[in-house]
Amino acid sequence: MNKKRALITGITGQDGSYLADLLLEKNYDVYGLIRNPEKKEDTIAHLEGKIKIIKGDITDRESIKRAIQESNPDEVYNFAAQSFVGASWKDPIQTAEINAIGVVSLLESIKEIKKECKFFQASSSEIFGSAENVPQNEKMPLHPTNPYGVAKAYAHWMVESYRKAHGMFTTSAIFFTHESPRRRLDFVTRKITNTAVKIKLGLEKELRMGNMEPRRDWGYSKDYAEAAWLMMQQENPDDYVIATGETHSVKELVDIIFKKLELDPEKYIVIDPKFFRPVEPGQLVGDASKAKQELGWQPTVSFEKIIEMMIDEDMRLLSEK
Repeated sequence: MNKKRALITGITGQDGSYLADLLLEKNYDVYGLIRNPEKKEDTIAHLEGKIKIIKGDITDRESIKRAIQESNPDEVYNFAAQSFVGASWKDPIQTAEINAIGVVSLLESIKEIKKECKFFQASSSEIFGSAENVPQNEKMPLHPTNPYGVAKAYAHWMVESYRKAHGMFTTSAIFFTHESPRRRLDFVTRKITNTAVKIKLGLEKELRMGNMEPRRDWGYSKDYAEAAWLMMQQENPDDYVIATGETHSVKELVDIIFKKLELDPEKYIVIDPKFFRPVEPGQLVGDASKAKQELGWQPTVSFEKIIEMMIDEDMRLLSEK
């Protein structure tokens, strides 16, 4: 029996790298699209020699077409994105080119080259934005409040359009916030754990934060990568909310981190207005009932355990220096 072949965009991110691990365990041939293969990424260092790297950029239509031709995939997983809400306000054009038009480039390339290939899109809870109804499920109207969410909403609708208009297997996971030890240091959660560990080790004196009141539905990246694979194994494509159904405030997150490190947050936290978002979304909490019922998916790691894993990783990295 021939191995399945998968192409992962955004393979150097936490979701892409965990998915690569999972697909290799399931005996796939795994290809990763990377803009700069010469740059060594810690998230996929352990995959060297196990996956095939293709140089390409989601904003470059010709490189996308070459990647589809070279990998000849049965499944394409798109995790490539401009992932920062704050950055989307600073450069909404680039955000749209990557998070919206880039997705259409992938869909068009698949339609032209290998229409039977299955396509997965990592959508986002930010598409719900100022949603009045809590929790949010797949039937909720979209009300994005920032350029990132707007671009993700466009891509979300295009995935549905290609499914209906062209009969393609296209599916979107509406991922709520999720973390892991593989989260990049420039994301706020990892910034908090990393800086808190530096304070513990005497390497920093303060942690500068924005609004501490927003609540988020935080899950574990590895669980969400598994949900992506499960969605692609269904007989018929559909969209699914992937979430824990629990919310925690940024303040709770900070308090747990500092408590685990035996530090008093009041001594080190500085509120800095420059870190406030221009517009905060409403309360984003997901109802993953459909995924649980149809996919048999369940979140497996608690909020506190995720934080503990991130602290341990930062302690390991900083202790090695």
